[in-house]
Amino acid sequence: MQFHHHGYVSGDPRVQPAEGYGLDRPAELPDEVDVLIVGSGPAGMIAAAQLAQFPGIRTHIVERRAGRLEMGQADGIQARSVETFQAFGFAERITAEAYRITEMAFWKPDPDKPENIVRGAVPPDDGHGISEFPHLIVNQARVLDYFAEVAARAPARVTPDYGLEFVGLTVADVADGADQDSPPVTVTLRHTAGPHEGTERTVRARYVIGADGAHSAVRQAIGRKAVGDKANHAWGVMDVLAVTDFPDVRTKCAIQSHDGGSILLIPREGGFLARWYVDLGEVPPGGGSVRATPLEDVIARANRIIHPYTLDVKDVPWHSVYEVGHRVTDGFDDVAHDHTGTRTPRVFLTGDACHTHSAKAGQGMNVSMQDGWNIAWKLAHVLTGRAPEALLATYSAERQVIAQNLISFDREWSRLMSTPPEDLPDPTYLEDFYVQTAEFLFGFRTQYQPSMIVSGQAHQELAAGFPVGKRFKSALVERVADGNPTHLGHHARADGRWRVYAFADAAAPGEPSALRDWAEWLRTAPGSPLLRHTPAGTDPDSVLDVKVVYQQDHFGVEIAEVPEVFKPRVGPFELVDYEKVYATDPAHDIFELRGIDRGGAAVVVRPDQYVAAVLPLSATDELREFFAGALLPQDNTTTEENA
Repeated sequence: MQFHHHGYVSGDPRVQPAEGYGLDRPAELPDEVDVLIVGSGPAGMIAAAQLAQFPGIRTHIVERRAGRLEMGQADGIQARSVETFQAFGFAERITAEAYRITEMAFWKPDPDKPENIVRGAVPPDDGHGISEFPHLIVNQARVLDYFAEVAARAPARVTPDYGLEFVGLTVADVADGADQDSPPVTVTLRHTAGPHEGTERTVRARYVIGADGAHSAVRQAIGRKAVGDKANHAWGVMDVLAVTDFPDVRTKCAIQSHDGGSILLIPREGGFLARWYVDLGEVPPGGGSVRATPLEDVIARANRIIHPYTLDVKDVPWHSVYEVGHRVTDGFDDVAHDHTGTRTPRVFLTGDACHTHSAKAGQGMNVSMQDGWNIAWKLAHVLTGRAPEALLATYSAERQVIAQNLISFDREWSRLMSTPPEDLPDPTYLEDFYVQTAEFLFGFRTQYQPSMIVSGQAHQELAAGFPVGKRFKSALVERVADGNPTHLGHHARADGRWRVYAFADAAAPGEPSALRDWAEWLRTAPGSPLLRHTPAGTDPDSVLDVKVVYQQDHFGVEIAEVPEVFKPRVGPFELVDYEKVYATDPAHDIFELRGIDRGGAAVVVRPDQYVAAVLPLSATDELREFFAGALLPQDNTTTEENA
């Protein structure tokens, strides 16, 4: 974490100085905003935390509850989500309070006594080394608390406006003569608490993010429909404090009985609490009797499944009965398919508002957060004039495909969990499926297709370990200035900046090289994206954060010989930023680990950590053209220079 570049900081450096809208933020929701977020769940809060980094944007988030969520229903945190928490600055703190999954036990009927269960395989949770980040269990309410802290401490000082529920909205057709300077979305809200309870008011917004859950009123207001059906299978879920002789009560388990159904057991944070997903069987037509299953029956069913072990429940903080449903909304914004490209989307759906599925694969909260981050940085770029409005259409195009893939995976996982073991193709089918699909379960299967912010794969062989469209997979390097080992990707924060990683050719710093030519072009050429897209009066790395990784270890890199573009002067005192120059850790050679060509390469990474392009160091025209499509030219260059 870097600070002191604006002067000495004696307090908590995680509290950023208020700027712009954050200096005089109104105590109550104003009549006009730039972005109105409806719902303070995971998708809404990560969007608020990202937008709060932009002090010129009037961001507000409304929530129908009267205060913070005290107990959430989601608890599984993928490694990809922990990686995201790292970008927002709280991965270490939330990991310290969470339960960490290191393995999963699969229990099955005893072949000799089928009425009993016995332990089968216990595969490691990440046997393939997919991520350096852990797989955690922590209550959704705590995740929201951390994002709320980030938003409140960011320059724009975003905090939720509680006690306001969404009623409806209208979108003005700007193309048909509406006031170009007036926010086009009119939102009606109703007070649900406080002295104005029951009264309505309107707010005008430039954009609206609907993060208001599976029964989303925002989705209904824009005419979108959730497409799909239920699986006609019910599960009872309960968080319990219990005494049991089941030996793996503190290990994640998939338990399949001979004739009583299945259980997915998830130990919770704190050392005592555990969540039990208990198979209640098929739902008959109408389904009322199953959905009304009393808690006592769920506990009895759990005892039947884990026989010969017993479960003595002492306390149940929360429980529910749900029927598995798989639905994806027919579009994630308010532009109908036959009007795509004809107008700018103004309303966006995120999280459960646009995809619902079972809870057993632990995907809901995790995928929702990636929805919120995806749309938030794009809105920030458009509202600050960094990117054209066309960028906003990429949200629905990217995230709807991901949601559909999630539904397909969850449908198969739910089917396998509820299938009697004797009906599976072979005795190890369930655990084999779990291990083989770990990349998806960890949140790393996402790969975005080519667009204005994802290039093609013409040069993929130059950095095979950084697939274009997938998230940037970090690796250990050495920071040259101080010799500290560090993960290259962990230095990137959720600050809305693009990253450009230059992997040097073999020449040492100071010698003629492809890297030196590339760096000089980036620093001085009129067509350089660094010059073209950085606003006047801002730090040279305010839009593009450019870093270098040399093939030598840190003893072989003399910092004085490193090109100046990798040592920008930042802040009011124009201090040198020394944390953009890296060397190869001999014990963890990033060039070998990520298949980077020894002739060098440039890897472009989006603000949400997905690889946007892999290019040769010689391909300066391609780098210029890529950013010309993703970003707008700024006022520090002339029209002639931008040509």
